[in-house]
Amino acid sequence: MNNQQKTEAKVYTEIKSYFKNLPKNHFKNPNWVAPIGGGYYDDKEIVAVTKCYINGLLSTQKPVVEFENKFSAYIGNKHGIAVNSGTSANILAFNALLENGDLKKGDEVALPATTFISVATPILQLGLKPVYIDINPKTLNMDMGALAEALQKKNKIKCVIVVHTLGYPADMDALLRLAKKFKFKVIEDCCEAHGAKINGKTVGSFGDIATWSFYVAHNMTTAEGGMIQTNSDTYNVLLRDLREFGRRRVHQGPRYSYSSGKLKDFDERYTFHKVGWNFRMADAPAAFGIEQLKKLDTMNKMRIKNAAYLIKHLQSVSDVLQLPSVVNTAVQHTYYTFPIVIKDTKRIVRKEFARYLESHKIETRAIMCGTLPDQPGLVGTPGRSFGNLKQSRYVRDNALSIGCHPLLGREELDHIITTIKNYISHVG
Repeated sequence: MNNQQKTEAKVYTEIKSYFKNLPKNHFKNPNWVAPIGGGYYDDKEIVAVTKCYINGLLSTQKPVVEFENKFSAYIGNKHGIAVNSGTSANILAFNALLENGDLKKGDEVALPATTFISVATPILQLGLKPVYIDINPKTLNMDMGALAEALQKKNKIKCVIVVHTLGYPADMDALLRLAKKFKFKVIEDCCEAHGAKINGKTVGSFGDIATWSFYVAHNMTTAEGGMIQTNSDTYNVLLRDLREFGRRRVHQGPRYSYSSGKLKDFDERYTFHKVGWNFRMADAPAAFGIEQLKKLDTMNKMRIKNAAYLIKHLQSVSDVLQLPSVVNTAVQHTYYTFPIVIKDTKRIVRKEFARYLESHKIETRAIMCGTLPDQPGLVGTPGRSFGNLKQSRYVRDNALSIGCHPLLGREELDHIITTIKNYISHVG
């Protein structure tokens, strides 16, 4: 080992030593007793990232390819395409369907009315039309009965993007039956559901294309980042081309041998066949993600355990608050957050409840965007709502979520339980 190698090894040893002395909740936001989320990582992620920078792995090289392959193997798919965000993943998913002729501009895409805005915006940005479908009040996922009704009435829906909301797997059996009957493409948005399962099969392995976000609050993270998965060789090529400017990634023949139109003996690496994007993931986030993936099942077990503890000890207030419950025992819910829906709206006003929780250092969030077509930026945009979205609008006005992530221990969970019970007692 030369001096440079010795110095590098010393850097890694110092990183490990630093983390060894950190408390487990070191990365928990100090402004909150119970923050909504937070990164859960250790020296392994930091060493992996440091190795990238020390060894010149900066753009999209070995770590990205390794992350794509390992994440694909975990989910159970053939191809993985790493990108810079979950939003980019959704954009590319729709773009690939358009490029392949599965969709055309003006086609309708069904989506749940209650979800994050980056499910809807790519539809609009690419010239498609959203159809907002109401949700099941128990699971907060798309109501498959409402979708079936929408498909039978003036149906122009050519694609459905289904969201596994807050880690609860959507009813994929029902959706795939509808897809077979009505001939539409299925995109699975798994941005909130890393590692969630249906009968042991991981979400993201059911549809034509699936997407993930690795934002810092999610079940695993690369800080920012995303992933697309597919079993289609055709979609894989399209997605890779579109991810990188529209440049063809499968090179054929020797350099400077491409000829087409006015290009003669041109450099194929600078030949662009499509109008694409720059949505690549860098090596350092991919290296971080490789280590996070190793921890994912453990982190999910901690989330599930924390959620179960909250549910058990909040049963005494379940007459006024709807707690998350798994209505289908075949699914594994991975609890991106812990949603609470107010049942007794005469006693409990969401605004006051949320402010009380936050005054006691329990961070809250709305259930994503509430009802998407009611968002100011989407009012007046193309698309339509199917029905009155009654359940979605109830959740919009009467629900919130709190954290149940691995950075929360028994002390923080007990604080949540005591605070909620005290508030319910206070309002009578």
